Amino acid sequence: MDSGNLAWSVAATALVLFMTPGVAFFYGGLVKAKSVVSMMMMSFGALGLVSVLWVLYGFNMSAVENTWAFAGNPFSDFGLSGADSDTLVGVTYGATFAIITVALISGAIADRAKFGSWMIFAGIWATVVYFPVAAWVWGGGWIMGLGETFGFSTSVIDYAGGTAVHINAGAAALALALVLGKRIGFQKGIQKPHNVPLVMLGAAILWFGWFGFNAGAEGTFGLLGTEDSSVGLIIVNTLGATAAAIIGWIVVEKFKDGKSTSVGAATGAVAGLVAITPSCANLTPGWALLLGVIAGAVCALAVELKWKLGYDDSLDVVGVHLVGGLIGTIYLGFFATGTGLFLGGGWEQLILQVIAALGVLIYSFAVAWILGFAIDKTLGFRIKNEDELAGVDTVVHGEEGYLLEERV
Repeated sequence: MDSGNLAWSVAATALVLFMTPGVAFFYGGLVKAKSVVSMMMMSFGALGLVSVLWVLYGFNMSAVENTWAFAGNPFSDFGLSGADSDTLVGVTYGATFAIITVALISGAIADRAKFGSWMIFAGIWATVVYFPVAAWVWGGGWIMGLGETFGFSTSVIDYAGGTAVHINAGAAALALALVLGKRIGFQKGIQKPHNVPLVMLGAAILWFGWFGFNAGAEGTFGLLGTEDSSVGLIIVNTLGATAAAIIGWIVVEKFKDGKSTSVGAATGAVAGLVAITPSCANLTPGWALLLGVIAGAVCALAVELKWKLGYDDSLDVVGVHLVGGLIGTIYLGFFATGTGLFLGGGWEQLILQVIAALGVLIYSFAVAWILGFAIDKTLGFRIKNEDELAGVDTVVHGEEGYLLEERV
């Protein structure tokens, strides 16, 4: 890589890594005060564990030589002893995607999960789900080669992780929410965010980091400054779709609940970021704005499903990341520049997008449910009811998020 591509790759890596603390702040503000340490620790635990696993063998698993291989050989370069400097830049960038994907899942089991069980789940799920799925989507696997397999003139589009990150995490979140069951007193209005400014801070960090998330690959692929670079389109779409999603969310919220809230605006921004992730390089700005409005509005309605269907997705990972990821991925089938059904293409792009989305959703859900069930029946995944009432922070971590009075 030349100096410009190298500098941007390092900066983008730092931006995406910063997103996981952003998730911690966002989730931490949404839970009750006596769960904030536990909530944030699940993100930081994922950051520590997944980083180590990625360096040891995860990166090796994220690329395949055969389209239908499940994953790469984890021992092909164990510990990256043979990788050159340029490769290691890409390795580190890829690690940040693995980290945040795992961290996102934790929001579905807020207030009631054992930290040790979460860490075991995170390590195994990353190994058997995220690392292989990354290979399927970006590393030469079956999703990347699906168009050629069908003899189509196009291929699956997932620029930055609609399938590999958001549908993947959202499906796993739904599975864990079902395994762990409902919180005590589960009903609408069970709790309000204990720290709204923390939620807004987390959303702001996520939006800031997302420019590295969506545009970072331009540097690692050496595209900056070339005619093949689409970085300008990517960053304007990342701005526009996210902003439009805020509008979509708060308008629906106003009609639905009578008020537009700051938490709704922050969550709407995240929904827009999720939706634009797979499509940031393949939509014109106008269609990106429409995507944002749709994602914000639909996700604002989708978060209500847990009350109607009875699954306790504590912090709306399903309603925002699974639904938003599906919207962004499938939207390309209609509006992808040159290949979308309404923009010069036929049905091929839509067929590919739907198959890729459903394939990842089903696989991730099934493995997460089996893994969560096995952990719950052996080690136990959920804390005791009395501990949930007392507060996860002091029981699990021996800490409090806020020491409001001096103790002797």
